[in-house]
Amino acid sequence: QVQLVESGGGLVQPGGSLRLSCATSRNIFSQYTMGWYRQAPGKQRELVAAFVGGGGTNYADSVKGRFAISRDNAKITLYLQMNSMKPEDTAIYYCNARNARTMVTYWGQGTQVTVSS
Repeated sequence: QVQLVESGGGLVQPGGSLRLSCATSRNIFSQYTMGWYRQAPGKQRELVAAFVGGGGTNYADSVKGRFAISRDNAKITLYLQMNSMKPEDTAIYYCNARNARTMVTYWGQGTQVTVSS
């Protein structure tokens, strides 16, 4: 059973920072493209940041310059560093793993992030 286990969500004040983590298996980490999505109340799930082919990264325009996706291959963990956070960043954040060849996709259970004073 594939597991993507997120952690690190919580309540933060505007302008603050949080770091999300997503732990998974070595097989998933090495063979799937990893990324972060979010879903705010009443809105569709949207891409936040993801690794793309060739080792590049892709970010939503709304988070460019504020968020950074990274990975630790030794710890088999994906990260999302979120800085200068805004109330509109409030959402449930999901870790995503997608196989580019088979298009098989897995999701984590989600972690709540709330930006509020």
